[in-house]
Amino acid sequence: MVDWLSSADALALLGTRPQTLYANVSRGRIKAKADPSDPRKSLYRGDDVRRLAQRGPGRRKQEMVASEAIRWGEPVMQTSISTIADGTLLYRGENAAGLAVWATLEDVAALLWQAETVKLPKAKLTVEGGIGDAFAMLARRTAEDAPSIGRAPHVLRREAAAVLGDVAAALTGTASVADPLHVRLATHWKRPQAADVLRRALVLLADHELNASTFAARVTASTGASLAAAALSGLATLTGPLHGSAAAAVLALSDDALRDGAEAAIMARLGQGFSVPSFGHPLYLDGDVRAQHLLGHIVLPPIFRELAAVGEEVTGEWPNIDFALAAMTAAYDLPREAPLVVFALSRSVGWLAHALEQVSSGTLIRPRARYVGA
Repeated sequence: MVDWLSSADALALLGTRPQTLYANVSRGRIKAKADPSDPRKSLYRGDDVRRLAQRGPGRRKQEMVASEAIRWGEPVMQTSISTIADGTLLYRGENAAGLAVWATLEDVAALLWQAETVKLPKAKLTVEGGIGDAFAMLARRTAEDAPSIGRAPHVLRREAAAVLGDVAAALTGTASVADPLHVRLATHWKRPQAADVLRRALVLLADHELNASTFAARVTASTGASLAAAALSGLATLTGPLHGSAAAAVLALSDDALRDGAEAAIMARLGQGFSVPSFGHPLYLDGDVRAQHLLGHIVLPPIFRELAAVGEEVTGEWPNIDFALAAMTAAYDLPREAPLVVFALSRSVGWLAHALEQVSSGTLIRPRARYVGA
């Protein structure tokens, strides 16, 4: 079980000032939560505090700092696209949850790409619609499109719109651009009543700082490869169960909960040595704001209400965006791959934004490895 320490106990172990403790919390090194007995105070995860305390005093070696930076550590590169500050997700300084109230994914693309508007060209694809079609389309474009290096920004923004248009056509099964992307998804799944919540989800997922798939996209773009190649790298990385496919574990848990009950299903996972999927997030100490917004606009199926209650009690954490996507899928009877499709369509906007920014920097991302072999 997770143990939580008071600020006095945490400071005693660390031997630091309160400001240092708070800085470690803001950087995601120490997880914190409100003290149930006094909401004005905070409790700190014991394992995190002890891990930092064991490092001892003095300046850490440069390689140790670099090693920790790739695991929710210090920022490793500059961007003006998005950040998480004080528990708020910002797109170029604008609150993403605020944008989700009214904006479309196309609006967010214009913001992140620094374009006046983004109008998707009509694609030439005729497909059934799904992740496999998106992979095929991006692979074809990767083989055919020109490198991104040395090309004018306005030309690359136009190409980004073409790539997004093809991704949208591949995922929605239609090349028509008469409707906004959230409507096209809802129509594709024959769930018009889900259009608004899909719009909100698309806006909230468009970018998330330097996550794994975005880093992959930036590495690809840094070589001068095409924008489609960068998006393809992002999509491949997104499919992992620790990233864009995380909602699938929640849907599987909900199946078990329907059969055995929420508490029994969660306890069975814990008994097998697995964690409870999609609770908590290292960058949101007071709960994932994306999940809070999306869950606030969904009538949760009873089994998801039960899972949320039991999961919060057992883990001491709140549901994150992957839980919200799974709940949305169940609430509107969407296909099982809907969370990944929504994620892929939305995050394509962010991948392309980061690719554009990386190309403009003119630098190659090439970290060194610390050799530990014979």
